[in-house]
Amino acid sequence: MKIRWIVVFLFLLSTFYVPLSMSSPVEDARLVTNEQYFQVAQDLIKGAKHSLRVMMFEMTYYKNRASSPTNVLMRELIDARKRGVKVEVILEMKEGQDRTTINNRQSGKILSEGGVEVIYDSPSKTTHTKVLIIDEQIALLGSTNWTYSALSHNNEVSVLIRSKEIAKELTAYFNKVKSTSSKK
Repeated sequence: MKIRWIVVFLFLLSTFYVPLSMSSPVEDARLVTNEQYFQVAQDLIKGAKHSLRVMMFEMTYYKNRASSPTNVLMRELIDARKRGVKVEVILEMKEGQDRTTINNRQSGKILSEGGVEVIYDSPSKTTHTKVLIIDEQIALLGSTNWTYSALSHNNEVSVLIRSKEIAKELTAYFNKVKSTSSKK
């Protein structure tokens, strides 16, 4: 009989146990869909006081669409850097000249010229992440790339999370990816 209770206890423990890293306190979480992303991201960037970290699969600058949402967000990153915020961006980079690599190189050049630290991930690993981390306190993560289609037409979903613990874990992840990347 005692063994049966031990087995039941271990089963329940393994079923309902959540590791500490999986149970970080969240002050607030909000769903951000479709075109909402642009305004939320812009407000977060404008409100950053110390640090902004962006990890993005694809970021496209549109030279013929000065007011495109992506161009506006990129200008906001540069403006944040100019007001003293540490701004780091990791972009996907592949060997060769695919669309994503070409777009990310062009966007990276513009950001770098504006004083933003731009890092390109290792070509041996795809960085499909889309995350914005603000002041190690807030994170916006989901499916939204910084492209005209994603910010204006696509069905996209992201989550805005206010949690120092989760933002710090994401910052550690950002730094881990950064350590295997280059500024080329």
